[in-house]
Amino acid sequence: MSIDIVIEPRMRDLGGFSVGRVLPFAKRRTVGPFIFFDEMGPAEFAPGTGIDVRPHPHIGLATVTYLFDGELRHRDSLGFDQVIRPGDVNWMIAGRGIVHSERTDDAPRKNGQTMHGIQSWFALPEADEETEPEFHHHPKSSLPVIEKPGLSMRLIAGAAFGETSPAKTFSPMFYLGVEAETGADIPLPDDYEERAIYVLAGAVDVDAQRHDRGSMIVFKPGAAPMIAAAEASKLMLLGGASLGERHIWWNLVSSSKERIEKAKADWTSSAAQNFDGTVFTLPPDETEHIPLPTD
Repeated sequence: MSIDIVIEPRMRDLGGFSVGRVLPFAKRRTVGPFIFFDEMGPAEFAPGTGIDVRPHPHIGLATVTYLFDGELRHRDSLGFDQVIRPGDVNWMIAGRGIVHSERTDDAPRKNGQTMHGIQSWFALPEADEETEPEFHHHPKSSLPVIEKPGLSMRLIAGAAFGETSPAKTFSPMFYLGVEAETGADIPLPDDYEERAIYVLAGAVDVDAQRHDRGSMIVFKPGAAPMIAAAEASKLMLLGGASLGERHIWWNLVSSSKERIEKAKADWTSSAAQNFDGTVFTLPPDETEHIPLPTD
C-alpha cells in the first residue's frame, strides 16, 4: 500500500462562508512543512457582503492564500497593501512576528463575488523561527508552469520537476496547483520525504482506488503510487522535508511552548498600549484587531 492516510476536511462555518479544515489532523499533524491547510469555499457573497479578517498576529511560520476565484486585500504591519487575485502568491514570512488583515475591497463587496481558495501555513525551521518578517507578492505570470501530457502544473512554492518558484522558502518543499484532463497520469516529485495530493475538483485513481473531491491523500515515504485523473480534475500537490513537532495555538506557531506564551502576552500588551510599537503594531489604515482568545 502506498497510502499512509486519507484526510477528509472538517467543515466550519465562519459566518457567511465555509472552510474545510484538512491540516492539522489528529492522526496526521503535518505534511512536510505544511502545518495548516484550509479550503475556503466555494462561497457566494451577495452584493454588500464580504470577508473582514481583522488584524491578528503570527509568529514562526510563512503563509500563503492561493485563490481560484475572488480577490482579497492584504495589509500588514510592515506597510504592505496588496490585492491578491487568482493564481497570484502573497508570500508572508511571519518570523519573529507580524500582524496582518485580509478584507474584501469596496468594488467586489459592492458587486458580490465567488470566493474559493486554499490557505496554507508552513512551519519554519527552528533556526529560522525568529527571522525578520517579510512580505513578497508574486503575480501569476511569474510562477513556473510545468506542462506534461494532459497536465498543467503551476509551481506555487518550492522546487519540482526541474523548476523553482520565486517564493522564498526555508526548507525543502513543493507546492503545485494542477489541472488534469481525464486519464492523465499525475506524477509526484520523488525526492521528498513527505508528499500528498488534495483533490479540489473531480477525482483521482490511486493504485486503482478512486478518491473524490475533498480528499487529501498522504503517501508513505518512498512510495511509488500509480495516480491518474479519473475525470477532469483540479488538484494541489504538496510536501517536503519533515520539520518535527510544532505547537499551534490560535495563529501562533513555534517549536517552543514558552515562545507562544510570550507572543500571547505581547499581543495583549500591545493592544493595551494601543499598538504603539511595543511589540506588535497594526497595519496602516487599520484601527481594530482580533483580541486574544480566552479559551
